[in-house]
Amino acid sequence: MIALAQAGRDLRIAFRSRGEAAHPLAFFALAATLFGLGLGSDLETLGLVAVVAIWVIALLSCMLAAESLFRRDFEDGTLEQMLLHGRPVFLAVLGKLAAHWCVSGLPLVLFAPLVGFMLQAPAQALPVLTLSLLIGTPTLTMVGAVAAALTAGLGRGGLLVALIALPLYVPVLVFGAGASVVAASGLSALPQLLWLLAMLAAAVTFAPFAVGFALRLSQEY
Repeated sequence: MIALAQAGRDLRIAFRSRGEAAHPLAFFALAATLFGLGLGSDLETLGLVAVVAIWVIALLSCMLAAESLFRRDFEDGTLEQMLLHGRPVFLAVLGKLAAHWCVSGLPLVLFAPLVGFMLQAPAQALPVLTLSLLIGTPTLTMVGAVAAALTAGLGRGGLLVALIALPLYVPVLVFGAGASVVAASGLSALPQLLWLLAMLAAAVTFAPFAVGFALRLSQEY
């Protein structure tokens, strides 16, 4: 109930500030378009690297969205009230992360096949690309949330969030992009997808507690 209430609150706030919520998707679309223009008319080369480029751009979009995850709550005092409340913090964090992914991660997943088609990605790779993003972007959201929680008391700590989160993003990128490349080659991407599922399970298990601890630590200092 706590998680659902927190998720509903954050979704309503995101709906009111639709312009800010659309920044990651706008970045994703613009970066993919510029990437396609930069490679030019070599469709063979473009198709080979498109799935990797989509994953890299999706990762950067998630990193961009993570910086603002706790900023509004820190500025209006909601974050302090959440930490002082007697209810378990990890439930509220779980709801907040779910709402954040619905706003910033899910649109990327839904938009990725269209971008892949635009960049001439192999048709057989598009389902695996979409599935890998569906599994991988929640993990990116939760990892980014830990970095954002550690820097919540610093105001705008975008660069610091990136420095903390980027090394932890690398395994997700390796297996996510790897699954898409393997699928583009006509092979089975099941091992890479299973690794992504394992990382997602670990993130769901530990990230809400790590975020709660990091928020308390950032508020103390």
